[in-house]
Amino acid sequence: MSKLSNINSNLILWGAFACAVLLMFYLRPTVDENRYIYEINRPWNYNLLTAPFDIPVHHDTISAQAIRDSLEASFEPVYMRDAAKESQILAKTATRLLQNTSVSLNAAQRSQVLAKLRDVYQTGVIELSDLPKHPDSTVVANVRLVRDDQAESKAVRSFLTPRQAYGRLDSLLPDKTLHDAVVSARISELLEPNIVLDSITTRRFREEAYATALAPIGVIQHGERILNRGDIVTPQLYTVLHTYESMMAERGGTVTNGNLYPALGALAYMLVLMGALMLFIYFFRRDYFERLPVMLFLLSIVTLFTLLTYGMDLFIRFGIYVVPLAIVPVVVLVFLDSRTAFFTGIITVFLCSTVAQNHWEFILLQFSASLAAVVSIKELSKRSQLIRTSIFAFVAYVVMYASIELMTMGTFNSMVPRMLAVLAINAVLISFAYFLIFMVEKIFGFTSRVTLVELADINHPLLRELSEECPGTFNHSMAVSNLASAAASRIGANVQLVRTGALYHDIGKVNNPAFFTENQHGVNPHDALTPLQSARIVIGHVTDGLRKAEKAKLPSTIRDFINQHHGRGKARYFYTTYCNQHPGEDVDAAPFTYPGPNPQTREASLVMMADAVEAASRSLQQHTPEAISALVNKIIDSQIAEGLHNDSPISFRDVETVKQVFASRLRTMYHSRISYPEAIDKSEKTDTPDGKSPQA
Repeated sequence: MSKLSNINSNLILWGAFACAVLLMFYLRPTVDENRYIYEINRPWNYNLLTAPFDIPVHHDTISAQAIRDSLEASFEPVYMRDAAKESQILAKTATRLLQNTSVSLNAAQRSQVLAKLRDVYQTGVIELSDLPKHPDSTVVANVRLVRDDQAESKAVRSFLTPRQAYGRLDSLLPDKTLHDAVVSARISELLEPNIVLDSITTRRFREEAYATALAPIGVIQHGERILNRGDIVTPQLYTVLHTYESMMAERGGTVTNGNLYPALGALAYMLVLMGALMLFIYFFRRDYFERLPVMLFLLSIVTLFTLLTYGMDLFIRFGIYVVPLAIVPVVVLVFLDSRTAFFTGIITVFLCSTVAQNHWEFILLQFSASLAAVVSIKELSKRSQLIRTSIFAFVAYVVMYASIELMTMGTFNSMVPRMLAVLAINAVLISFAYFLIFMVEKIFGFTSRVTLVELADINHPLLRELSEECPGTFNHSMAVSNLASAAASRIGANVQLVRTGALYHDIGKVNNPAFFTENQHGVNPHDALTPLQSARIVIGHVTDGLRKAEKAKLPSTIRDFINQHHGRGKARYFYTTYCNQHPGEDVDAAPFTYPGPNPQTREASLVMMADAVEAASRSLQQHTPEAISALVNKIIDSQIAEGLHNDSPISFRDVETVKQVFASRLRTMYHSRISYPEAIDKSEKTDTPDGKSPQA
């Protein structure tokens, strides 16, 4: 059954590996030769680019803008004389003069007024508020007046405004009668411009001027070199690249050397990197490789952040620098170890670097941040450590970015403020790794050091209940925790896991505290029970503890300590008593055997050893170094002889170290104290018959 289980685990593992590689390969951004990311005065980060067709060379952006500004400053909008408007105004004026009853004019006088008005409109009436403005917000001084398909430049001041036209008409009238008639008929209301803007012709003239002034200044012929890796993108080359991209878009195609080989190269690249990760785990962390949840976690986090980087590159400029890749080693370090964390982080960086415009700059920046994160956090036990990690990562980003700019550009002036802002956002996002840690705990069933530290708080409801209901058991659990964690530190086991697991290993005793020796005060309820009944109650503290742990939603790693700290061992005292009461019988050991299983990890083995040794040490009559060492050796050797540690990866060398640590700690706990002498009260001296004191 175990062999079949291993086969299924391997199938799942390699299936997940294949899915991860294929998913990253399928969703990778496809880079073609008309899609580039570049900036003015920055190096070109791609291979040699040649012209696939003739590309016109236009003015660069700065020069083109200067030409546009110059054209706008000297451009004269086109106006035309509206003869129909002029005739309409003259007709309305004649009607009003004829219908005016206040001052009546004869036909000759009306003709005279209309003639003067016609002379005014011959000069031209224009509305100044409708005149176009230059880029500097000044009103144009000249306009082009089109007459008989001929454009003539005329100064704006040579025309009259409606107000000026009325004044000119008034000054041209020879007598008061004509003046009064014009005023009475409200002729000023009829005066409108007859020189109006020709927007269509103006637009055509402006486009023709632009086309002439901004005409291509050269041509890059088909096959000619545009620029190569390392060349500085000047404003002129920047314009050429924009022209190239727009022409490629118009043609609706890409220029590539075939899609098959780049795709095969990308697939091989991903297989090599992901294979390197698998080989590293296999050769250097075999225990991780044999745990399916750990491998699925590593494959998942690498794939997740690689795909996230791909997506950010597609939709956001500088998006790949926003993704906090330093979170990868941080999260892996929380659950595994620093070497695996750093290696996993570097593999992720290399996978993501394929979409960076400057591969080596991206790799160096992310490498420095990942290294700073791993060094700064070491062992996460408080959330506040993530803030410190974010600060360290940001400092590493800035120092590396400044170094790269100084090395490549020779100056700090080339540093892009937007890039610094993006790196700052990246560093801030690293501090949110706690949320990802929480999700990993829930999905993969892991337990982080932060959670273990929180569970080890004696104010936790379960531990507080244990200390109140079973003070003897609580003190025993504290002693076991100290013994086991000291041994764990010496053999390189997970100290925090051992410390926390030992605190909870006996919480099932809360249900029946009086049936356990450490909580009894002179009365032993087992005296009224049979050995079989007593064994059932004592063994039941394991299942009771598991029920309490599940109700409190303790992690599975902590529950393992509860059901493994006795393994498949026996309730030895009651089993022996029952055997003595039934001599000659073949006693069934099952009712006296704990449900197990036996310890599966070094940490569980340490708690089993510490639990038995600490309990037995209380029964010693003399706590001499020899007696303590003999007790430790006897307890641990008997467990090994029973095969209780056969399923644990603990080694014989570890066992010898554990014995030494236990003996040393127990000697310290039970060391004898010297007797302090009592002070002599000199006032109580008694005189002898000869009058001398007894001391004399």
